[in-house]
Amino acid sequence: MATLEDVTIGFIGFGNMASAMADGWIASGAVPADHLYACANRYEALCERTAARGMHACATGAELVQAVDVVVVAIKPYLIEDVLPELAGDLAHKTIISVAAGWDCKGYDHILPGTHHISTVPNTPVAICEGVIACERTTTLTDDEAALVHELLDALGTVVAVESHQLSIAGTIGGCSPAFIAMVIEALGDAAVKYGIPRAAAYEMVSQTVAGTAKLQLATGQHPGAMKDAVCSPGGTTIKGVAALEEAGMRSAFIKAIDAIEG
Repeated sequence: MATLEDVTIGFIGFGNMASAMADGWIASGAVPADHLYACANRYEALCERTAARGMHACATGAELVQAVDVVVVAIKPYLIEDVLPELAGDLAHKTIISVAAGWDCKGYDHILPGTHHISTVPNTPVAICEGVIACERTTTLTDDEAALVHELLDALGTVVAVESHQLSIAGTIGGCSPAFIAMVIEALGDAAVKYGIPRAAAYEMVSQTVAGTAKLQLATGQHPGAMKDAVCSPGGTTIKGVAALEEAGMRSAFIKAIDAIEG
């Protein structure tokens, strides 16, 4: 069984999420770049992206699987049934981490019976080791494999274990929210620019405020409502802004966004 010091990892598919995970492992020092491999449809483009990171590019999935200890399935979910069964023999003795939305333990048991796998849904901040990775509790990993996988994922951010029926919503909250928060940052940045703040300074102020508020909540465990109340003086400026956001339906807009994805 490989250890964190010598483990080799291969990505089947090297899109935004896979590259974010690779960047996070390299940045954290958990996995050296030359222990990381990837394969993808556009081989020439893949070579450029892997070379820039000091990784290895593989021409085929079979070549990749044979070269590594841990396989990260990062292709589009609709491609999995076409790609993975052809690699079933080589995957039989590997540790498989899936980052494909919609694929849980039951699904992998159906197309890759007897393999050792875990289903996860990370988000893009794993690139700077500040991600959230939802992990299905039900897996087919051995105890040693599970320990290694969680050590790898811990290097990328916060790991949250969920039941199988919760994996979809957990992935939606963690995986889609960066886009929503980016929209909030952009909107508040636009408001600052409207009143004369240079755009770069506006984004810096807003992004740091978002990051600082989130870290404060995590550090104190305070209810977000209490944090909001602490900034709202009676008759003050903040409560006027809060009232305007409530009138505009901010809360229901976020909930409707999640409903649109899950529905």
